[in-house]
Amino acid sequence: MKFPYGLSDFGTLIEDGYWYQDRTDRIPQLEDAGRQLIFIRPRRFGKSLLLSMLEHYYDLNRADQFDALFGGLAIGRAPTALHNRFFVMKWDFSLVPAQGEVGAIKAALHQHLNDCIVDFARRYQARLPLVVEIHTENALSSLRSALTAVSRTPHKVYLLIDEYDNFANEVLMAGSGRSEGQGHYESLLYGEGLLKTVFKAVKAAAGGMGLDRVFITGVSPVVLSDMTSGYNVGENIYLAPDFNDLCGFSEPEIATVLERLAADGASWSPAAALATMRTFYNGYRFSEDGTESVYNPTLSLYFLKALSRRGQPPRQLLDENLAMDRNKLAYIARLPHGEDLLIAALSGDDQVVIPQLARRFGVEDMLRAVKDQPFMASLLYYFGVLTLASQGALGQLALKIPNLVARSLYVERLRDLWLPGYEDRATAQGVAETLYLRGDPAPLCDFIESRYFRVLSNRDYRWTNELLVKFAFLTLLFDDRLYMAVSELETDRGYADLALIVRPDMRRFQALDLLLEFKYLGLKDLGLSGEQVRAQPRETLAALPAVAARLDEAAAQARVYGATLRGRHGLADLRALAVVALGVERLVWRVL
Repeated sequence: MKFPYGLSDFGTLIEDGYWYQDRTDRIPQLEDAGRQLIFIRPRRFGKSLLLSMLEHYYDLNRADQFDALFGGLAIGRAPTALHNRFFVMKWDFSLVPAQGEVGAIKAALHQHLNDCIVDFARRYQARLPLVVEIHTENALSSLRSALTAVSRTPHKVYLLIDEYDNFANEVLMAGSGRSEGQGHYESLLYGEGLLKTVFKAVKAAAGGMGLDRVFITGVSPVVLSDMTSGYNVGENIYLAPDFNDLCGFSEPEIATVLERLAADGASWSPAAALATMRTFYNGYRFSEDGTESVYNPTLSLYFLKALSRRGQPPRQLLDENLAMDRNKLAYIARLPHGEDLLIAALSGDDQVVIPQLARRFGVEDMLRAVKDQPFMASLLYYFGVLTLASQGALGQLALKIPNLVARSLYVERLRDLWLPGYEDRATAQGVAETLYLRGDPAPLCDFIESRYFRVLSNRDYRWTNELLVKFAFLTLLFDDRLYMAVSELETDRGYADLALIVRPDMRRFQALDLLLEFKYLGLKDLGLSGEQVRAQPRETLAALPAVAARLDEAAAQARVYGATLRGRHGLADLRALAVVALGVERLVWRVL
């Protein structure tokens, strides 16, 4: 099997025999949904391939290729009346540079639109009775000329716009506060700015000038707010349950592919591979009424291609082509209380609760307005690092981190904030490896006592004290190169605080499976001062009745959770640790 990782041209994919998860059965639903549709998904989530599929389906010039392209797919067996009925024009705003002087940006936008119109005229020159005139400095006049030519034919235009919000995203990633980029954005959109004028022209063209249908994709609804008066006819379908999995793969689809791959005599287990993919790539739900989660398609293809070619998963499960998402978490972390939101998301699936998703907010809002939790959480949802989890009794939305790859981005961001120095990071890596290899927590606990507690306890958080301890261990031990590291892992009897289960494909190495349960005792509960606690050996502290009782409590929970995890993952040597923090001064533990 050939997997189309990085390939977004539908024709090449089908003609060259790449694997394609059929989504053509949704074409009738899309036609019924409206004539001007807006579909939002996180970056690298298959939107460009979707547009390419629509382009090949509706293109007049590809009528003689219909059977070759779609004959083996669902729509080929029951095509709609609109197939191969349109002149198709495609714009891709990711190709328009967003840097430089505003005049240069405007010129680049005109140039891109003119290039697309020139390509359109060349592809359809045999069908157009009039010559399309290109106006170098006014692409909208070029568009009008193209539409005039189309009006002399029995057909109309289907316009596909990819990454309509690219410029806004570039402004956002440049940082918070008023900036040169924001000024450029305002000049392009506000008042009679060019970008707003472009969408006003699209709206007008769809009002009887030969443009029949529009399909727009983007990452967030940012620009929708800023261009409301210019383009207020688009229908948003990105939260509709019918299109929850329009981009992305379901678990049965992934399982079927793995079984097909394994049938060729693979040495790996389809069940183990599915468990890894489920942990790292599944979990996205884009509709409040959707019932199933979907897998990230780019990451899934990245995994499947490596499995097919090398017989094992990629060692690094986060494809670096998605590393830009780190910048989005960095943006949120810079905002007031943004760091608190990242911590809340990592604390559990029910910790980020908002009344509803923000559906329209402009760049001005992102750069200067007050950023409350619903605002920031909505942005993280659109960026794909939070997703819908559940709804409360009053219809509130609980958001959660979708999977372990997204979780790793949160941990990296907090680790970078809390341990910015090279020496501390190198030391942290070394003490973590001692625990991974030998199950010895002493060096790690020494580091947390001497370095990490000072950092965390001085930050302005409303920590529960046990949570502080858990985050200290989580951010230092999270290593998705080796582990499926999960905080608050659900078992049959409750939630384990932190479980580090070796990835199935990494069991050839010597890393240990680990389970940690945490408890906390305040210094007042001990009747000791910080100086007294620091002065005593750990053995003496562990023998104190109150400390011993907490160790017993944590150990009992670890034994129960450990039994579940051993059975679930077939673990022969799970090392469990009960850890008790004494204030933010000392740590004592018991290895079970």
